[in-house]
Amino acid sequence: MAAAANSLPPLPLPDGVTEDYIDCTPSCGLNFHVLKAGNPGQPLVLFTHGYPELAYSWRKVLPAIAGAGYFCVAPDQRGYGRTAGWPQRNFEETDLAEYALTNLVRDLVCLVYKLGYTQVHSIVGHDFGAVSSAMAALIRPDMFLSTVHMSHPYHPPSTPPLSTVESGTNIHTDLAALSPPRKYYKWYNSSASAAKEWESPPQGLEAFLRGYFHLKSADWERNQPYPLETWTADQLAKMPEYYIMRRDQTMPTVVQENMVGEDSSKTERWLGKEEMEIYCAEWKRTGFQGALNWYRAQTVGVEDNKRAAGDMWLFAGKKLEVPVAFISGVKDWGNYQQPGALEGYENESWVEKGMLRGVTLVEGAGHWIQQEQPEAVIREILKFLRTL
Repeated sequence: MAAAANSLPPLPLPDGVTEDYIDCTPSCGLNFHVLKAGNPGQPLVLFTHGYPELAYSWRKVLPAIAGAGYFCVAPDQRGYGRTAGWPQRNFEETDLAEYALTNLVRDLVCLVYKLGYTQVHSIVGHDFGAVSSAMAALIRPDMFLSTVHMSHPYHPPSTPPLSTVESGTNIHTDLAALSPPRKYYKWYNSSASAAKEWESPPQGLEAFLRGYFHLKSADWERNQPYPLETWTADQLAKMPEYYIMRRDQTMPTVVQENMVGEDSSKTERWLGKEEMEIYCAEWKRTGFQGALNWYRAQTVGVEDNKRAAGDMWLFAGKKLEVPVAFISGVKDWGNYQQPGALEGYENESWVEKGMLRGVTLVEGAGHWIQQEQPEAVIREILKFLRTL
């Protein structure tokens, strides 16, 4: 279990990367498991991972960034991997306030202080880690001095409803009304059954995760993403089933059905068998509920997340005011799953004028860009850091 994580055998890591535990239990309650590269005292660059990944996803990037003169730290975030101290409660007993964005940023603030810093030169986040990195820079621009978002474009906090009856589209109802009925994957990941289904897929965990990584990568030839016009059910339904699922599907069945006829070994180029074994071993040990709580706390329309989601109304109307860059794969549907978000970097009500330092889409990469094309990611991060 997570509480015994620091007694586990060390991870196999590339030269220049080490692992450590940073005890923040007196502040945020977490004993962070981190990967490190470079020397303390150099400018701190923090790397935050997404789902269903770990700090381990940054293993290919950390040494090169550290070699340019930075102290690089990648933590397993709350609910993930070898970081301990987060309550391992079942679905019904979880307090989603622990996964509110304000609390996730608090975790990062506590980590930074325990590392001996009061400022972060840059925070780089991928997938859900791009959300936490963006919110860290939004909430504490005095501490997180710049931010890079990967594979998940920034979207500002929502504004409070102006009446007791919220207006607008109920996307979940509209998706369910399609033929065949559909559902949004974030809604599925927020459901009571999702964790058990992720943990016990019929094809086995290794085949399931391999297929999931394959389908969201550039190795799946059917990934041909393009901008969607509006946040409506008919537009969202144009995305692959790993985003807009059929209503009766589980994520394992989505992967199983879409992997028929696919050569999953293609992904071994950038995610080898031993590396996949690391992911499987960690998820078998911790389970998925802690990580899936991130979806529950942030997904619009989830019944028990109102307190967690409402925390961000404190920052309604606030814009990003630190340098920012976006990096993603050309084959990543994540660039477009929220229509208008990618264009939002040019919106001066979202991002302070002059703060955008570039939007880069990398050829030969899908969603897992720092693993699929690490050299390109290293190049773009260093290019960004040189602008600061």
